[in-house]
Amino acid sequence: MKRLLHGMVGALVLAGTALAATPAHAATVEYVALGDSMASGPLIPDITGPIGCGRSTHNYAHELADALNADLRDVTCSGARTKHMTEGQSTSVGGVDTGTVPPQFDALTASTTLVTLTIGGNDVGLVGVAEDCVNLDPTATPCKGEFEAEVAQKTRDLGPKLGAVLDGIRARSPKARIVVTGYGLYIKQNGCWPFQPVLPTDANFLQGAVNAMNDVIRVQANAHGATYIDLVTPSAGHDGCQSASKRWIEGYVPLNPAAPLHPNARGEAAYAGIIGSALGA
Repeated sequence: MKRLLHGMVGALVLAGTALAATPAHAATVEYVALGDSMASGPLIPDITGPIGCGRSTHNYAHELADALNADLRDVTCSGARTKHMTEGQSTSVGGVDTGTVPPQFDALTASTTLVTLTIGGNDVGLVGVAEDCVNLDPTATPCKGEFEAEVAQKTRDLGPKLGAVLDGIRARSPKARIVVTGYGLYIKQNGCWPFQPVLPTDANFLQGAVNAMNDVIRVQANAHGATYIDLVTPSAGHDGCQSASKRWIEGYVPLNPAAPLHPNARGEAAYAGIIGSALGA
């Protein structure tokens, strides 16, 4: 009997030691989402935050936060540029002023453990160029010659700006894992004129410009200790030339609730899954 009692006491002591060594719950992920409209998800229901930012409850940050059970501070905002990480941003809807939002870096703290960043498209001005390249005349001169040099220069200029942003994140949130996304596949090789009204040459120019910008983003992420997420490769078959049920990014005339030339809810959810996989979520 004594031997049995000693055995039971020993087992209880070992069990108690194991329980004491195991945290009651995993540490909460303190997640800050930074970025522009590709990250904010304009016109995807439901809206949250400042109306001028076009921030959706189904953007990739919200989807990822749900998967991670994270404490999310989402400050993504349509129209944001690299300078709006440290400067306030004036917002508007349909040309009507909707006020100024604080610098996105205000959301960062020393206890932040995860940061996602999608930025650069507005610095390079790609949406505006894509809008100017609309052409319903198959015999017209492609727009590539008009914009190629300007886009290339702005893409080069993005590098040091993005590097400074990444250094700024690290300085404010030294414990955080920083994840930087590229931009997705907007239009397939040679396009799909007139379904998407850009000439084949211009379709390749526009997606090529996105790819070149992604290269800059990747180089800066790697140089500054961040994780780069490629969104072009997994987007194959989900560009704006595809049907409403397959596309992740809308074309010039959306077939799903989303802004033109921006991800829809399916795309944002896919991006969240891709980022989550990279994080081992």
